[in-house]
Amino acid sequence: MATTVLNAIFLIIYLLCAGVQYNDPDAILWICWYLAAAGMCIVEFRLEPPRWPHRVLTAVSVAWIGTLLPSIVGQVSVEDIFASITMRTNAVEQAREIGGLLLVGLWAGVLSYRERVV
Repeated sequence: MATTVLNAIFLIIYLLCAGVQYNDPDAILWICWYLAAAGMCIVEFRLEPPRWPHRVLTAVSVAWIGTLLPSIVGQVSVEDIFASITMRTNAVEQAREIGGLLLVGLWAGVLSYRERVV
């Protein structure tokens, strides 16, 4: 029951995230990413959901974070990330992208783990 409620909350979050990407430099990519995450949440409401969506999103999140992380380590502080809504530097933008990837990857990982436990 708790997972179903959390899944609904994440569905709403992902749809809202997709909706605010209009001014992002790579908006189409991020809209597609968040809509894929929303789709993952939607299929989780089925009685027998497919196993692959959350696995794919977890793997892509981890790999994508791995490509972005080296370019921000030591380049950006937490204050820089949240100080302004505008993109101040490329490192700040990449740090925010990692946040979005974590938002998707962590929930996808929880769903993957839950599938193995249940």
